[in-house]
Amino acid sequence: MAMQERRRQQARQQEETMEEADAEQSGPLSIHKLEEHGISASDVNKLVDAGYHTIECIAYTPRKALLAIKGISEAKADKIIKEASKLVPMGFTTATEFHMRRSELVMITTGSKELDKLLQGGIETGSITELFGEFRTGKTQLCHTLAVTCQLPIDSGGAEGKCLYIDTEGTFRPERLLAVAERYGLSGQEVLDNVVYARAFNTDHQQDLVVEASALMSESRFALMIVDSATALYRTDYSGRGELSARQMHMARFLRTLLKRADEYGVAIVITNQVVAQVDGASMFQADPKKPIGGNIMAHASTTRLYFRKGRGETRICKIYDSPCLPESEAMFAINADGIGDSND
Repeated sequence: MAMQERRRQQARQQEETMEEADAEQSGPLSIHKLEEHGISASDVNKLVDAGYHTIECIAYTPRKALLAIKGISEAKADKIIKEASKLVPMGFTTATEFHMRRSELVMITTGSKELDKLLQGGIETGSITELFGEFRTGKTQLCHTLAVTCQLPIDSGGAEGKCLYIDTEGTFRPERLLAVAERYGLSGQEVLDNVVYARAFNTDHQQDLVVEASALMSESRFALMIVDSATALYRTDYSGRGELSARQMHMARFLRTLLKRADEYGVAIVITNQVVAQVDGASMFQADPKKPIGGNIMAHASTTRLYFRKGRGETRICKIYDSPCLPESEAMFAINADGIGDSND
């Protein structure tokens, strides 16, 4: 009897190992797969209605968030988390395995060879890249270019996926996408069809759109998500020191939701940020006394931070402001009629 029990345990362990391998190979798992593991269809539908569309999303969610869903009891929440954790590997791994996974990351070309060289290949998928600088430094133009280049084949510097674009300032222009598409020999109509666009009108709406994005990403292959600008609405919806704490808490939740999308779907997240002039005494001794909005919360949420500033004419300069693996350096690029390209200087 003891031998049979041991064999049954070994068989269960093998099944769990195979399920974990499948999860790694096939990308995000549909939340409906929980129905195969003892979770009722009605409970799965409650999770979907609450904005959970993948098992990864459940596995990365704290228990109290599930308990906040109407109809999900403590016992049900514990069972859902237990089954999700079996399907999504979340334990320790070796640095060798993690290094192998990172070597398989796709980089999306910026359209500029010099900028790609600075970023060691382009914009990294599975993480948040923040572009900040004052107006007319090329942030939105780079976003338009990336919305097209992410659709290119992988061997051409793309990621073979769609783009989700959240616009908070009304600066999105499809005509720019058509110009970039022509440059790369892509069908303009197909490029536009592969960009899903939404205009955000306040910070709550902005948060809702990122939650809604999960449903879209669970249905189609997306490679890139852009929020231009991530902080503009916070400057108007929250004002003064009295609302600073509430603003930072809301922004932290928003950025955390973005990071979850990057983790769940492996998409590249690109956000733009505005700058504010420093008016304290220390700014007198700085060459460029401007700092990005959002404080430490924005700084910790962004994996890579790029500082854009103006050069001569259409030339712009990008500096690695903060990155876990890129050295501090600069590169020049240009804003051309067909998107971001290399400077002639």
